[in-house]
Amino acid sequence: MNVAWHRQITGFIMRKVILYPGEDGYWVAECPSLPGCISQGATRDEALENIREAMALYLKVLEDEGRVVREDRSGVRFV
Repeated sequence: MNVAWHRQITGFIMRKVILYPGEDGYWVAECPSLPGCISQGATRDEALENIREAMALYLKVLEDEGRVVREDRSGVRFV
């Protein structure tokens, strides 16, 4: 995936994110397809804004290091 092209066309990167309330009252946002890419915020919107920034930086590092940026192939199932 050409992340720079996708970012240029859409203005952001599309990945699945898990959003849940943390124990400290903040909202936690995780991107399962980018291991270790986690952020938080005082509100849901802030957590989403912060995880977008974290994802962009994560992907930039992968690109800068010449590593493969894999597509998000995670699925969602409710059980």
